[in-house]
Amino acid sequence: MNISENSRVWIYQANRILTQEEEITILQMLNNFTAEWLAHGHALAAIGEVLHHQFIILSVDEQVAGATGCSIDKSVNLMKEIEQKFNLNLFDRFRIAYRQNEEVINCSREEFEDMIKSGRVNENTLVFNNLINNRNELQTFWEIPLKDSWHAQVFSI
Repeated sequence: MNISENSRVWIYQANRILTQEEEITILQMLNNFTAEWLAHGHALAAIGEVLHHQFIILSVDEQVAGATGCSIDKSVNLMKEIEQKFNLNLFDRFRIAYRQNEEVINCSREEFEDMIKSGRVNENTLVFNNLINNRNELQTFWEIPLKDSWHAQVFSI
């Protein structure tokens, strides 16, 4: 499905790398969910995907039909189901994902802070900004240098 670049996104970062089998099953769960996802009886134009073996992303084209509180709650319930099924944590907002060479790594806030202090991570390290709002931002502002992200304020960069 083609989806508008203005589509709203929700990013859930797993606390570990997913296996290929887990990704396949999660994609099936996402496809089944988005095919049936409704808001006040209206079908939502939505897609789900897994990126970098650790980010689960839901997108909704709100120009077709807007997500509502109840429909968003249903998506959160799906993520909780995925958490339980695969022994994941998708709601830990203190995990930081960053790129080291071609590898995407995620770690705790404390580990990331230690890497900054030791110089293994610096202001030019690419970090993932999971607070973005739409598909356009996913393409342009999701993976950005530490110095340009909200992380810079948290870690006093």
